[in-house]
Amino acid sequence: MLSSLTHQSFLINYLNSRRTMKVVDLFAGCGGLSMGFQKAGFEVVAAFDNWKDACEVYAANFDHPIFQMDLSNLKSFEIFREWNPDIIIGSPPCQDFSSAGKRDETLGRADLTVSYAKIVSQVKPEWFLMENVERIKNSSILQEAILYFKASKYGLSSIVINASYCGVPQTRKRFILVGHLYSEDGFLNEYLVKNQSTSPMTIFDYMGEELDIEYYYRHPRSYARRGIFSVHEPSPTIRGVNRPLPKGYKKHDGDLCEPGVNIRPLTTLERSYIQTFPESFKWFGTKTSMEQMIGNAVPVNLGKYVADCILQYIKASNNNLARYPKDGCKATSTPDILL
Repeated sequence: MLSSLTHQSFLINYLNSRRTMKVVDLFAGCGGLSMGFQKAGFEVVAAFDNWKDACEVYAANFDHPIFQMDLSNLKSFEIFREWNPDIIIGSPPCQDFSSAGKRDETLGRADLTVSYAKIVSQVKPEWFLMENVERIKNSSILQEAILYFKASKYGLSSIVINASYCGVPQTRKRFILVGHLYSEDGFLNEYLVKNQSTSPMTIFDYMGEELDIEYYYRHPRSYARRGIFSVHEPSPTIRGVNRPLPKGYKKHDGDLCEPGVNIRPLTTLERSYIQTFPESFKWFGTKTSMEQMIGNAVPVNLGKYVADCILQYIKASNNNLARYPKDGCKATSTPDILL
């Protein structure tokens, strides 16, 4: 830990620097998390992913580079250090935890969560953010990742967030883990909770009359679940699967209208809007590939929500330190950010 005097000197230097936080995005996919942090005012300087199709779409929508590479079993971490990130963000592939997947941690993709933790621990940025599905919170893989974070002296804040309370018209529950060097655990919890809306956002709240339907079909995981939804409720979780209403579909008790010829699935573009990508975002590739990219993505506004919470925490911390510069502080440094 820094002494109060050393920390006071650091703070004075910080208050005179005022630059934007640099971000590196791991397992970036097509860029939902990157775009959310950009919208909040962060500077994303580089991104990494191993899926060629997603990398090509990412590159077409951002000015900074994305590198196609396998992030598992790395021997060197210099390619990340050279970007000098203040924060590493990322959403390691979640299929082995997901309720839409096989829910088997031994299949290999879950190990990428530990790969993410190893990269963060080796590069040691001031901050990190990891997003994943809700089910990861009960996994042994998460506990292994946390051991790496704690050994590197990160304080941790975690929460399961329903995206529909964070500016996303979709019931999408996601596990959020934010780390900050030398902070106490739970440092960000207040902000992650208090900034949520009091009611969930519906598709109509977000898109208004732009969507020319009132009901639509979303293919259920099993026909024991409903498949017909209204735009006057949040969308169910956008997944990588998008199919038309099957012939002979029988109305479920939860369906909000009778199935018929006017009930269609959302289009690929409509699904991207519900993931809060802008209309200007460039999509290309096969339909299957685009649907998978969209379903895998972190909703842009969810990324922005977490980024805004981090900025609020930094601003509040800086105000307190500037007001009481002689007080001791548990954090050894304060990130550089344009506030």
